[in-house]
Amino acid sequence: MTEHSPTVAIPEDVPTSVVYDMFAETATHLSARYVGLYDDATAERERQDWWTKVLDLRDERDAVDPYDRAALIAKITVWTAEIRALDKERRG
Repeated sequence: MTEHSPTVAIPEDVPTSVVYDMFAETATHLSARYVGLYDDATAERERQDWWTKVLDLRDERDAVDPYDRAALIAKITVWTAEIRALDKERRG
């Protein structure tokens, strides 16, 4: 995914099983980021907000059909953008 690309570019010859692995890994990476932010939060409300994001992400991940390549790529795209946004915020 480039700064100007709206979706992650995954070649058609990449098996859907590999796309699913990428999907799962991206979800795990984002979840870990949310948990880290939860751990670092000082206010209870902020902690609860981050934990809610962890749970919502889990539910989103579980709702995706593992054979639906387009849905997997769509989630990878959204979650990668969220990871990048969190990285940008952290850098200031």
